[in-house]
Amino acid sequence: MKVACVGGGPAGLYLSILLKLQDPSHEITVHERGPEGSTYGWGVTYWRGLLDRLHLHDPESARALDEHSVRWNEGVAHVGDRTVRHAGDQGFGIGRHRLLEILADRARSLGVRLEYAHEVTADRLPEADLVVAADGVRSALRTRYAGHFGTEMTAGRNCYAWLGTTKAFDAFTFGFTETDHGWIWCYGYGYGPDRGTCVVECAPETLTGLGLDRADEAEGLILLEKLFADALDGHRLLGRSPADGGTPWRTFRTLTNRTWYRGNLVLVGDAAHTTHYSIGAGTTLALEDAIALAGALRELPTVPQALARYERERKAALLPAQSAARYSAQWYENLPRYLRLPPEEMFALLGQRHSPLLPHLPPRLYHRLDRAAGRLTALRRAKRWLGPRIARAAQARAGAGRRG
Repeated sequence: MKVACVGGGPAGLYLSILLKLQDPSHEITVHERGPEGSTYGWGVTYWRGLLDRLHLHDPESARALDEHSVRWNEGVAHVGDRTVRHAGDQGFGIGRHRLLEILADRARSLGVRLEYAHEVTADRLPEADLVVAADGVRSALRTRYAGHFGTEMTAGRNCYAWLGTTKAFDAFTFGFTETDHGWIWCYGYGYGPDRGTCVVECAPETLTGLGLDRADEAEGLILLEKLFADALDGHRLLGRSPADGGTPWRTFRTLTNRTWYRGNLVLVGDAAHTTHYSIGAGTTLALEDAIALAGALRELPTVPQALARYERERKAALLPAQSAARYSAQWYENLPRYLRLPPEEMFALLGQRHSPLLPHLPPRLYHRLDRAAGRLTALRRAKRWLGPRIARAAQARAGAGRRG
């Protein structure tokens, strides 16, 4: 089979790896419009479940990914001058440049052809049995046929900036700062021994009130460093290159498509869907798209059948992530509702922000109910663990009594 992947991000590269592993005779080319190594971004996050799945499909690239990632097991929240730390699930961070380098090297080693600085337009698609649109949220291939795909884009309310920092966070870190113009907050995580990612978010009126929408990059970074001095421990924030202009404040756009394929053209990753950055699932979902598409192509006899199953499976699998992302974004848009709580309660509700019930209950009542449910769950687990042991002990005592 001849396959053209348009876009050299995680989805396109990993799909090319999986297809080559399935059948080395496949002729696969990845077309990337930018020069090699020119990707944007700082670090990306993923969780243990994804790493386990990658080990199943290609242990070699999974080992390299694991080796070059940093990890954490805790979350930290700075709320004004108060700090709270909680244990959590194991998370991982890796530089986006390093991730793509690992996947590109692995693809090359398997015989995938990588063409950088090569833009593919929707009017001149490559001759191939399968064309994969892995060209991101601004996908030119998807845009050309937006009516067929049923593309919808919904903008969120809050503004955000994706920044780097010289602080290598040892935990997933939140910083919440109150200003005269409202709250502003950040999420930070490490991705290398001396680097981290810091995403800053606020309401639009806070952005304009602080003057961040008008400040040049250097002025904006200095102000943000002061606002998040506790979370950053005095470290610097890093913006994009001067050629990109000022700090890139944006509103997040949630992208959905009614269908994910047209003939032999199929959407993967951000070209097919986006989920709010606050759940940290973008890279994971892109790689899972690649796994599902490769599996469908391996198991079904024709490309149309494979694309239909891929779309059906991935749309169903995405529903929980899309719901979590929607409620997570709404939680932050209503952040002042939670920030007057004691830090421990606020942090607990931060972890519950995906709940559809939380917006409809008073925050302290929800917290009490959640704690009560947790105690009941712990009691049920204890009973399941203790029950057989108590029964065995009773049987042993009865047996000893009979022998006596």
